[in-house]
Amino acid sequence: MMTMILAYNAVLLSFASGLLALLSNQRAMLMALSQRYLTSDFHYPRCRKFLDRILEENRHASLHRRAVFVLLGLSGVFAVLAGLAVMMGQDSLTDQIGLGLPWLPWHVRFDGLSGFFYLIIGIGVIAVSLYGPAYVAFYQESQNPFAVLGLFTGLFVGGMLLVLLADDAFFFMIAWELMSVASYFLVAFQHEHSANRRAAFIYLLMAQVGALAIILSFGVLASFSDGFTFDALRQATLSPTWASIAFVLALLGFGMKAGIVPVHVWLPEAHPAAPSHISALMSGVMLKVAVYGLIRFCFDLLGELQWQWGVVLLVLGTVSAVGGILYAMMQPNLKRLLAYSSIENIGIIFMVLGLSMIFMANGHPQLAALGFLAALFHAFNHSLFKNLLFLGAGILQHQTHDLNIDTMGGLIQRMPQTSFLFLVGCMSISSLPLFNGFVSEWLAFQTALQVDVLDNGVLRSLIPVSAAALALTAALAAACFVKVFGMIFLGLPRSRNSEKAQEVKDKSMLYGPALLAGLCFFFGIFPNLIINLLNGVAKQLLGQSLPNDTALSWLWLAPVSANKVSYSPPMVLVGVLIAGGISFWYLRRNLETKTMRRAAAWDCGFGGLTPRMQYSCSAFTMPFRRIFARVWLIDERVDKEMQGAMDMEVKAVHYHLQVQDHSWPRLYQPITHGVNQLAKQVGRIQTGNIRVYLGYSFVTLILMLWVIS
Repeated sequence: MMTMILAYNAVLLSFASGLLALLSNQRAMLMALSQRYLTSDFHYPRCRKFLDRILEENRHASLHRRAVFVLLGLSGVFAVLAGLAVMMGQDSLTDQIGLGLPWLPWHVRFDGLSGFFYLIIGIGVIAVSLYGPAYVAFYQESQNPFAVLGLFTGLFVGGMLLVLLADDAFFFMIAWELMSVASYFLVAFQHEHSANRRAAFIYLLMAQVGALAIILSFGVLASFSDGFTFDALRQATLSPTWASIAFVLALLGFGMKAGIVPVHVWLPEAHPAAPSHISALMSGVMLKVAVYGLIRFCFDLLGELQWQWGVVLLVLGTVSAVGGILYAMMQPNLKRLLAYSSIENIGIIFMVLGLSMIFMANGHPQLAALGFLAALFHAFNHSLFKNLLFLGAGILQHQTHDLNIDTMGGLIQRMPQTSFLFLVGCMSISSLPLFNGFVSEWLAFQTALQVDVLDNGVLRSLIPVSAAALALTAALAAACFVKVFGMIFLGLPRSRNSEKAQEVKDKSMLYGPALLAGLCFFFGIFPNLIINLLNGVAKQLLGQSLPNDTALSWLWLAPVSANKVSYSPPMVLVGVLIAGGISFWYLRRNLETKTMRRAAAWDCGFGGLTPRMQYSCSAFTMPFRRIFARVWLIDERVDKEMQGAMDMEVKAVHYHLQVQDHSWPRLYQPITHGVNQLAKQVGRIQTGNIRVYLGYSFVTLILMLWVIS
């Protein structure tokens, strides 16, 4: 029961943080009254008195904000403790809460799978709680009240935690809607900007469509069972056709929230609109809750898996991974780039889940466990480095007042601590050895390389193609984040704001990113600490785990067998340290024996380097844009302004580049047009004549009586 108490406390503390933030609205009203009183025509002593009052209220507001984030951080701590406890104990705890419908109280289940995602949420919330107090201090209370931000942040976190505890369809959807609606208000927090209102509307619309699909998927299961509890749904006996219908509905609903292609369009709109710490929670945490929902539905509730489902996940994941990183490369907006990168990583997770389904349906449970473990490990790793990168983007935005990569540059000299933490995130997301992203993608490759055990010729041809696409995705991700780090932190400043930027004064903003950066490196060196826990989750859900002699050594990671390929992160670290030490000794010896001469950088004879001579985002990605031109809708123009006699002299050259997603004109705009046309047709029944409306009522009454009889 102690584990369940920890899980409940995590939820209650998140709600308490929201309520405490709501109380801050009273102080904000007092400050506004004081400021209005100050602007009126009063004597100096009275003005001085109210100025002191405002300063005192500011101090109270700062303490109030910190108290809100302390409660939120405690919620994260309890979530981490609860998740670790249930995973190490390999328990499955159940309970009931006296809420909900009279005949259906809320059923609670806390097992290894929900505990693992509790761990993901807890780490993200702890990092945000360290980062948040200094970050939200930049907002103007009159335009963007902290009460709104704090309230819906607490509800958002609490909703995600409740989704993981739900053990019946009704409770699950209540928690799911709480998570979705609360995050809508967070996306629309800075609603004074029309782009943010548009992003919030698109997000809410797609969230509700996805929720409807999830309700229908539960309805399919419930129609073949005796109730809405998950235990009853597990007993449902479905034909392959109905099971496939339920799978497609669940994939649509959970895939829409996860951001899988082609139902991903809300994600690059909503993430840049939300505050940076909320973007971190949405990308690093909320998308994983959608992955949890799909895993719970398919691997737990549906029962017997079909290999065709795995092919669907594999294909959608491959398209999302390659398409997501290609679209990310073209983005000059940092947070929009990170949003498309999340689509890429969600695609990788779906790919490996598809492989797990394929191997399980074809009678290879151990390889299915390997794929399942690789998918969960990559979800964990993505939550770490994507939270880190979004929090870093928030620091950059506040110090440079911009998110356009083309206006940054040279920040490594002005913001060295932020640049180091951001570099760790870039190396992790690029899947470089010694960092956590490499291990999970390496496990994904190892899963795909076991294709030779399958007898199906189609699968033996399709899986290697997906593995090649995964390799291409990894290479493109490395190129993308070379561009990101190089253009932001290296070179010369491209704008006045970048030139004047400096490290954050409140160092508490760096504590959260520093925690995440340390975990990225730690779990890159010791991945077996998480893999051991995930082994128990696979055992609970699939009935199969990796053998004890392969993946459970702290030194060697051999996921298939000890006789096959293995990877030792500690040994790689030792090798890197030895090579680095030898290189340092050799270079230092040469510098001591030779005279060093310092000179200005070579300027190619142009008489001095300027920021305009540096690469821009469009210039860096031009080769990729030429090779993969059909992936995007590209509008590229070069306009020249002429002057002089007969306009023979070029006055200025303007370059215009717009890269658009194919999904909008080819999928969503036709749907929008069709809905509008249907609405016009339906609108004809609204005549404004009371007799016609009475006729509608009469016909409806007759029809209902006929149906009932």
